[in-house]
Amino acid sequence: MNRITHDAARRIIAQALEQGRALGLKPLSVIVLDAGGHPLAFEREDGASPGRFAIAQGKAYGAVMLGMAGTAQMQRAEAQAYFITCANAAFGGQMIPVPGGVLVRDSAGDVVGAVGVTGDTSENDAAAAVAGIEAAGFTAEI
Repeated sequence: MNRITHDAARRIIAQALEQGRALGLKPLSVIVLDAGGHPLAFEREDGASPGRFAIAQGKAYGAVMLGMAGTAQMQRAEAQAYFITCANAAFGGQMIPVPGGVLVRDSAGDVVGAVGVTGDTSENDAAAAVAGIEAAGFTAEI
């Protein structure tokens, strides 16, 4: 299994922020977590509220810990709210089960981490994350 290096994490963030600016999105915050849910890198654009760190981290953390991207988590929450509520409790309330928490897969299809983006709509956040992940040579799962 490959891993996300610090350089790759910074590349993901740079490209996600560039994509956000190209699309005219509101100021974004982006975090990259490794496969164990530990932060590798984070950046908050000027104008992004300070609480965005916790939101970006929560989106990515839920994705990596469940092995289920934010879109799938949201669908699961709509179908089985009790499962997501209990999982969130098990993870100390750190999950935010919405799009913008994107799994990062290596060339073998293994989960090597997750990216959390916040600041605009959840769908736009996810699009920015995908751009960053693909720019670093990984596969994104939204």
